Amino acid sequence: MAAAAAADSDPAAAVAAMSTCAHCQREIPSSNIDLHSVHCARNLQKCQHCGEMIPRKLMDEHYDESHAPINCSLCKETIERESWDIHKGEKCPQRMVACEYCEFELPAVDLHEHQDVCGNRTELCQTCRKYIRLREWIGHEIQCHTNSNGSADTSSARAIPERELRPPPPVRPARPARPAHASPHKRLLFTIAVTGIAVMIGSILFQRDESF
Repeated sequence: MAAAAAADSDPAAAVAAMSTCAHCQREIPSSNIDLHSVHCARNLQKCQHCGEMIPRKLMDEHYDESHAPINCSLCKETIERESWDIHKGEKCPQRMVACEYCEFELPAVDLHEHQDVCGNRTELCQTCRKYIRLREWIGHEIQCHTNSNGSADTSSARAIPERELRPPPPVRPARPARPAHASPHKRLLFTIAVTGIAVMIGSILFQRDESF
């Protein structure tokens, strides 16, 4: 009691009453240092990766959860855990990313080829009524809208390509066919045939009259 009272009244004495554990480097009251050192050396182990004191029976679990390399399920590579977040978000070639033109998601390794094709598609600009490539849309929109607002500051805008992709002209419906008229030659043949039939009928009637 007298020693405790002396330690409370004298800060220097309180500091002198603390000892450092050689195993875990923690400050332990000198009165408990022997017991703590035996317990610490028997039950705790210092992690070589992070320096934390881990119960010996949990060291494998601690390593698997905190330090073991990770097998990427997308690209099948083995990645160090400290690099996992960067790999997953920025470097994995099989991570899913969205096309900036159509927002379709595809593996990052295929993105460049896809955007080369997708960026060449065209859309109609409602301001100037021209068809603009998607890869040039932002620059065109800045220039087109700046010009439409009467501002002369177009130095920062990207130029619109001279060749514009226009849609094919609409196909006009075919006119209905006019009814064919009989040619003069056909009318002549028809007249001859009728005349011949009339002559034959008259000849037959004339022969019948003579027979009577």
